[in-house]
Amino acid sequence: MAKNKLRTAILGLDKGGISLLRAASSVGSFEIQAVADKDVKIVEKAASEYKCVGYDDYRQLIIQNQFDCLLVAAGLYSCDEYIKTAMKKKFNILKLAPPARNVEEAMEFVRIAEEEKIKFVIANPCRFAKSFVVLREFLQKKHLEQIFLITALCSGGGEGRSVWQSDPKLAGGGVLLHNCYEIIDQIMWNFPIPQQIYSLNTNVAGDKQQRLYLTEDTAIVTMKFSDTFFGNITASRCATLDVEEKVLKVYGKEKNLTVSDNKFIVSDNSGRVREEREYEDDLIGREKALLENFALSILSPDKNKVMSSGRENLKNMVFIESAYLSARTSMPEEPDRILQMTQREDLNIWAGHK
Repeated sequence: MAKNKLRTAILGLDKGGISLLRAASSVGSFEIQAVADKDVKIVEKAASEYKCVGYDDYRQLIIQNQFDCLLVAAGLYSCDEYIKTAMKKKFNILKLAPPARNVEEAMEFVRIAEEEKIKFVIANPCRFAKSFVVLREFLQKKHLEQIFLITALCSGGGEGRSVWQSDPKLAGGGVLLHNCYEIIDQIMWNFPIPQQIYSLNTNVAGDKQQRLYLTEDTAIVTMKFSDTFFGNITASRCATLDVEEKVLKVYGKEKNLTVSDNKFIVSDNSGRVREEREYEDDLIGREKALLENFALSILSPDKNKVMSSGRENLKNMVFIESAYLSARTSMPEEPDRILQMTQREDLNIWAGHK
């Protein structure tokens, strides 16, 4: 680490990886030293543009170098063991959401990071979107009384999706895990963990047998927070949609809130808009903000708390695991039970290492 610059590498150069690379290159705390992807042409282009070393082998990138941090955009099926190796070499990790394919895998990443005393951070750009920042402040200041319902809509295009994302073993899940993660993060960040979750998942496969071997592209999740507080998420992926849409609505006794990527709206119970704010921030700006937070948490940890740690994101993974379990059993599941089981297992692992 020289002149307060973090020696940095990017793992995976798909659309998300390129966006992360652009954002990191514009943040003064990062020195991009290497990029890696399985596609040689993409690697050569990025390495030339950013004046860094290119690799088409993830393993070689990690074992031949010593970086301060690794920004991970590659699918975990292709690099999970390499990420663990990087952690054991003391690389701080920032991973595009989701953090893992399942709770067990996420827990192992968290455990290794804590053992090695490094940062394992999950990129949740919505936490830095101005509209969602205002939502959190609004809720923390208790400007919305007696919340009884939240609803979320998450839809996105299916074009350009990698083939591996259709395979449950490689991807871990479909639209809930890969498209709805940020909305689920907002729910788990701003509200208590639901007492129960009930979920229905499906996809457009022609027959029931085939659906078992494909990730879901449609899901409905119902949440019970208490006897008087409920919620639901409707998620879909459609090839005819060009842009992703994320909308969260919160219903209170006298006011309702509607929040999207760029808007924050307060309305009364008759539907009349009382306040509307529109923001011009974009994904690159949000990624720059989260990368700045990540860098400062490494360079000045005593003064800067990381915004979205891997351990904090375990709640999101437990939520998603509960939804997938409910879809398989056709019964409501209790996220807190899974979370407690995970925590007990974590304590047992820690005890075994001491």
